Amino acid sequence: MEGFHRKSPEEILQSISKLHRGSFKIYIGAVSGSGKTYHMLREGQALRQQGIDVVICAVSTLQRPETVEQLGNLERIPSIHWTKDGRECKDLNIEALIERNPEVVLVDDLAHRNRPGARNPSRLEDIKYLLSHNISVITTVNVYELEETMEVAQKLTGIEVSQYVPADTLELADEVRLIDVTPETILGRLEDGHLDRSLSSNLFKRGNLGVLRELALRLVAEGVNESLEAHREKMGFTGPSGASERILVSTQYHWNGSIYVRRGQQIAKRLNGELLVVTLRNFRKPLSKEAVAFCKSIMKLVDKVGGQFEELPFHSRRGISRALVDYAMKNRVTRMVLGHSRQTPWQTLWQGSIVDEVLRKSSHLDVFVVADRALQEGERILPASLRKSKEPTAYRRLSRQEVEEKIGQITRGKFKVYIGAAPGVGKTYTMLREGNDLLKKGVDVRIGLLETHGREETIAQLGSLEVIPRKEVLYQNVRLEEMDTEAIIRLAPEVVLVDELAHTNVPGSRNEKRYEDVLDILDAGISVIATVNVQHLESLNDAVEHITGIRVRETVPDSILRAADEVQLIDVSPEALQTRMREGKIYAMAKVDQALNHFFKTGNLIALRELALREIADDVDERLESMERNHSLRGPWRRTEVIYVCVTAKCQAERLIRRGFRIAYRLKAKWHVSCVLRNRQAQDLGSRLTELEKLTVRLGGQFSVHEVESAKRIPYLFADQARAAGATQIILGKDLSVTRRLLPLTRNIDVLITADSGTWQSCGNRIK
Repeated sequence: MEGFHRKSPEEILQSISKLHRGSFKIYIGAVSGSGKTYHMLREGQALRQQGIDVVICAVSTLQRPETVEQLGNLERIPSIHWTKDGRECKDLNIEALIERNPEVVLVDDLAHRNRPGARNPSRLEDIKYLLSHNISVITTVNVYELEETMEVAQKLTGIEVSQYVPADTLELADEVRLIDVTPETILGRLEDGHLDRSLSSNLFKRGNLGVLRELALRLVAEGVNESLEAHREKMGFTGPSGASERILVSTQYHWNGSIYVRRGQQIAKRLNGELLVVTLRNFRKPLSKEAVAFCKSIMKLVDKVGGQFEELPFHSRRGISRALVDYAMKNRVTRMVLGHSRQTPWQTLWQGSIVDEVLRKSSHLDVFVVADRALQEGERILPASLRKSKEPTAYRRLSRQEVEEKIGQITRGKFKVYIGAAPGVGKTYTMLREGNDLLKKGVDVRIGLLETHGREETIAQLGSLEVIPRKEVLYQNVRLEEMDTEAIIRLAPEVVLVDELAHTNVPGSRNEKRYEDVLDILDAGISVIATVNVQHLESLNDAVEHITGIRVRETVPDSILRAADEVQLIDVSPEALQTRMREGKIYAMAKVDQALNHFFKTGNLIALRELALREIADDVDERLESMERNHSLRGPWRRTEVIYVCVTAKCQAERLIRRGFRIAYRLKAKWHVSCVLRNRQAQDLGSRLTELEKLTVRLGGQFSVHEVESAKRIPYLFADQARAAGATQIILGKDLSVTRRLLPLTRNIDVLITADSGTWQSCGNRIK
C-alpha cells in the first residue's frame, strides 16, 4: 500500500533538509521556440493566483505575442545587462533577488554563462545559491544544452553549442517537464516571424528538429525510468515495471559469442532498451589461450556498443539457469537472449535444457533464442534507408488505382493528435488553445466533440469556438448523444476539434468507433485535431494492464498515430497531476480518493508517463526513418524479417498478437498469426476466432486457423507453417510442452518465448 511505507532515518533527515531549501523545476524542450518560457510564465501566473510570491528575472519573451501575454502583471527584478561578441546578455541580479526574497523566481536559459567577474561563473550556480536561501526556481533549457546529449546532437545535426550544463543537472531538479512540440509547429512559428532566424541555420531544418525532439523525449524517459525504479524499490516491488526494456545476453568465450552480443544490441536498439551481457565462468579452472582471446574480443565489443559486461560464477552446468535468472531478477531484465541448444535429445534428457530451466524459474522474463542462421548467412544488417522499396521512375504511367490514391492524399484533411499519459494532463486544454489561435488567424475552426468533464480551466479555453451540436440517438428507450459526423461533413469547416478518439459509439451509429468517424471527416477534406491517452493504444493494452492491474476496454489501433500528420505529447509530472486531482480539477471531489488509490497511484503514473514518452519517441524515430535520414537513433534492422505468432484460443492469445504487432512494427516486418486448435474445436469457438482475426487485421497482420489431431502435433504444425511463411522469428507463449519440442525443429529461426504474467492472464478488471 503506497501511503503506508515507513520512512528510514535517512529519508526523514532528507525530508527535513528539504524544508530549508527551495524547489527546483526545469522546463526542457527540443529547441528555442518550443514554448518553454510560455509554460513557465503560465505556471507563474497560476502560482500568483494561489497567493504565492512570484517574480521574474532574466526572462526573454523574444516578443512572441503568446509569451508576452503571459507576463501579465508579474513583478520583474531587473537583470544585469552586458555585451558579449556584439550580443546583449542578461545575468541574474543575485543581490537584488536575495534582498527581495520572493518565494519563487522564474528565469530563462539555464545554460547561460555569466559575465567575467560575476559572483558565480554560470546561471546554474546562481540558481543553486538561490535554492540554498530557500527561494524556489523555475527555469528553462534546450536538450542540446545538456552535456550528456550535446555530443550526440552535434554528431546528428551539426549544431555546435558554446554554453551547456553538466550531465547531472536534471538530477538536481525536483521536477522536470518536457514541452513537446512537433517540427511542423516550430516551422510554422518560424514562418510567422515568432522565432529568431539568427540562430544556427542547422537548428530549424525539419530533420534536425525531429532528431532533437527524439533526444528530448528519450532523455526525459530515462529520468522517469530512474524515478520509477527508485519508487518500486521503496515500495518493495520486484521484477520489471513494464514501461521499459532491459536486454540480457548470455554468451560464452566462444567464436560465436559476438553474434549473440550483436543480436542483443540490435534488439536493445530497436526496443530502446539497455544492454547487459554476462558470461558464466567456473573460476576454479583457468581460461585457455583461445578463451582469453575471445574474452578480450567480447569485452571490447560490449564496450563499443554501449553495453555492460559481467562475469558470473558457476560450478556446474545445472547451476547456469539459476545464476542467469537470479541476475535477471536483480537487474530487472525484461528479455534474455540465449543461443539454440546443440544438444541431442538424449543429452537434453540426461543433462537438462538451460532454456527449459530458465523458463521454469522465471515468470516476468521473455526468452529470445537466437537462430543458427546468422552463422551461415551473415548478420544481414542494413541501414534504414536501404529498407525502403524503390519509387517508380518518373516516366512510368501511373495506374488508375495509384492516381486515385495520390488524389486522396492531396484532398485529405490534415490530422493532428494530442496524446497524454493519463486523463487530466491538459490535452483538451491545449487542443482548444490551438483552435482559438487558428481562429484568430482567420481559419474556420469548430468543435465537433468536446468533453470538458466540468474542468473550469478547460471550459475557459472555449473562447469564440463554435460547437457543432451533437445528435441524439435512441438506444433501448434511452436518448444518448454522439458526435454528428454527417453535420460536420455537411458544414465543412476547415478544422474540427474532436475529443477522446477511443470512444465507442452507441450501437447503430454510422461507425462503431469515434476514430472511424474522424477518418470519414478527414476523407471529406476536413482537418482534424484530436486527443487520446496512451493507455488506449491497442498494442499497449497488455503493458498498461501489467502496470496498473486494469484492463482498458476502449482502444484505437496504432495505425491511427501513423495516419496522423502530427503527434504531440502533453507531458505532466505525476506529482503535478495528483495535485490537480486533489484540487478537483480532473474528477469530481467524490471520485478523488478512489482515483488516487487506483489508476492515479504514483507508481502507475510514473510508469505510464515513461510509456508515453518512449512511444512518442518511437513515433518520431519512425518519421525520421521515412525521411531517409543518414542517422537513426535506434539503429538498423534486419532487411528481411518475417514474424510468425503462434497462438491457441486461450485468453493470452490477444497479448501474443499485440506483442507480435509491436515487434513487427519496430522491425518493419511482415507478420502472421497462426491459431492452432484441436479437431472440431473451430465450430465451438467461432466467435472467439472472429475476435482474434479482427484484432490481427486491425493491427495489420494476416490470420489463419489450423487444426491438429492431438496436442503433440502442435509444435510440428507451428514449425511447418513458420517455414512455409519464410519466418525469421517465431513468437509464442510460455508452454514448456510446446517449446521443448519446437526449439529443436526451428534451429534456423529466432524464437521469442514471452513472459507469463499473472496480471496479463487475467481476463477481468475492464475499464473504459
